[in-house]
Amino acid sequence: MFAVIKTGGKQYRVAANDLLKIEKVEANVGDIVEIGHVLAHGEGENVTFGAPFVDGALVTAEVVEQGKNRTVIAFKKRRRQNSRRKIGHRQLLTTVRISEILLGGAKPAKKAAAKAEAKAEVAAEAKAEAPKKEAKAAETAAAPLFKAPKGEPDDLTVIKGIGPVAAKDLAEQGIITFAQLAKLSDKDVAKIDEHMPFSADQIKDWREQAKELAKK
Repeated sequence: MFAVIKTGGKQYRVAANDLLKIEKVEANVGDIVEIGHVLAHGEGENVTFGAPFVDGALVTAEVVEQGKNRTVIAFKKRRRQNSRRKIGHRQLLTTVRISEILLGGAKPAKKAAAKAEAKAEVAAEAKAEAPKKEAKAAETAAAPLFKAPKGEPDDLTVIKGIGPVAAKDLAEQGIITFAQLAKLSDKDVAKIDEHMPFSADQIKDWREQAKELAKK
């Protein structure tokens, strides 16, 4: 049996045990969430469509992971107007595993109750890890990602795609010269992608431009 559901403004064709990523749902890992917007369901060639939703139909899913999608950059430039605008967006995603497709007002199995003990164990582990995470976060916030070299900084806004705001963000993390950007390793690029609002592809493009500028 399959069903077509709607969540987060998107439609998905699902079956039991399917694993899929949907827009963020407020729930903890291991929780059972209910999706009541079922547009259609069927088995083989026998398909029932809703108007717009099927009455009494319900799909339940177990939350597997809470995470983020890759950063999407929207860049707009006006020719000869010295106007550039860059906006980054990183969509929050929830990975779920489809548990049941219920019809005719059927009630879901009480799987969430069976996970109470596991949830308590996860909560205890999270509580124990909290001080370590807070210490790590404080350390990250206090120290920049890279050590800035001595001497005068370069004007990083010369690089296409780096505006005043991005140049300031890079400077706060210790990146102030073309030579630094040019020598970034793939590991450094991944570090910046993780801690700053720039994508790996964007940083690699800056790196290539910096290599040419560093030669001058």
